[in-house]
Amino acid sequence: MAITSRAPAPGGGGAVPPAGGPASPPDGPPGRSTAWAEGVERLREAATTEPGRLRIIGAALAALIVLFGTVSVWEISGRTTAADDVVGRSQPLSADAASIYRSLADADTTSSSGFLLGAQEPREVRQRYEKDIANASKLLVSAAANTGGNEDSREQIALLSEQLPRYTGLIEQARATNRQGLPLGGAYLRYANEQMTTQLLPAAQRLYEAETGRLYKDYDDARSWPLASLGAGLLAVAGLVWAQRRNYRHTNRVFNHGLLAATAASVVVLLWLAVGHTVARSSLSEARADGQESMKVLNDARIASLQARAGENLTLIARGAVLAEDKKSDKYDVDFTNNMQQLDSGLAIALRLADDEAGRGPVSRAVDGVVQWKQRHTAAREADLKGDYEAALPQVVGDAKHKESSGAAFDTVDASLEQAVAHEQQEFTRAARDGIGATGGLVTGSAILVVIGAGAALLGIGRRLSEYR
Repeated sequence: MAITSRAPAPGGGGAVPPAGGPASPPDGPPGRSTAWAEGVERLREAATTEPGRLRIIGAALAALIVLFGTVSVWEISGRTTAADDVVGRSQPLSADAASIYRSLADADTTSSSGFLLGAQEPREVRQRYEKDIANASKLLVSAAANTGGNEDSREQIALLSEQLPRYTGLIEQARATNRQGLPLGGAYLRYANEQMTTQLLPAAQRLYEAETGRLYKDYDDARSWPLASLGAGLLAVAGLVWAQRRNYRHTNRVFNHGLLAATAASVVVLLWLAVGHTVARSSLSEARADGQESMKVLNDARIASLQARAGENLTLIARGAVLAEDKKSDKYDVDFTNNMQQLDSGLAIALRLADDEAGRGPVSRAVDGVVQWKQRHTAAREADLKGDYEAALPQVVGDAKHKESSGAAFDTVDASLEQAVAHEQQEFTRAARDGIGATGGLVTGSAILVVIGAGAALLGIGRRLSEYR
């Protein structure tokens, strides 16, 4: 049979589909809803029935309670760590930095006292100097190991470690030359004192400031309010109260035991968190105000007394060879006067900060010692200005006939300030540990109570759902 072909329609390039044939396919693939859209649609459909609404409410309540617990554990853990750092790391490092400064200043003072005593330098004076240098060296090693990534502190530690051997070398030169009776020993001692006051002590001061700055940062971190936890807790409690009110309106039942237990657990955690942090914050504030601030003032006062004593000794050693900026006054006597003014001011502040008799007693003794020191220094200075060095010297360093020397008064001041610092350190440690104890068990307790609360909320909602089966 012959096959005939139909001619293409005019103006077309292909066959014309028969009438009634299949429709042409759409331009693109059929649209598909996303998983998110499907989830939202299912949630919307579930919300149209009471069982569906109860399931949504139960999931939301459990999520709020778990969020509350998670944020609480996170924030309290951070604040507890910061409080632990205050007691166990930053405050000891700050105290060590202050001890480095004090040891260096005491070494400088003791070396000048030993120089004045010459060949008759008592062994205890030499041992005190060596103890100061050994203590400073040991604390520098400890600070280098524990200061962490604090670049400022590491820079000052490196400078101190480099300069301290140079200072001790100059002191040995001065000591050896002085024993030979050569006047060059005084020049060595003055140069060593200049290195101490222009390089070592400023570096120690910067180290102390850096470590104290880190201490105050840890204070602030430990004392900051856990606002996210408190907000999440209030939101969770508000949600639970709303759910119980809704339950009452729908069933006329006053209590749902599961929701009630969840509310109780959440309220306990919220109150524990608020009260515990308030007590911890108060204790840490007390540690800072009554302990750390007092220690800072006392340390500054003690350093001023040491520098005043060094200036008093160097006034006799230099014998007017070094002038102050006015080119008329003795530099070391001017330094003594300035340091004694700082000492007076520091003791007045320390006496005001002392909050008990155990703290006020040593400071009061230091104040009395300063009064005696000034009187004896004035008498010695008058003798020195008259050119009677032999009469001035025993009034400063003491001897068998001059038991009540300015040096003896300085020793009273120094011992009293050391006792006051030790007392304030105990006060700081006690208050800071009270602060840590106020949040003790809060992390573990809140985690357990939150799990109980979330489970109780789900059980309470599940009890309502069972009524629809």
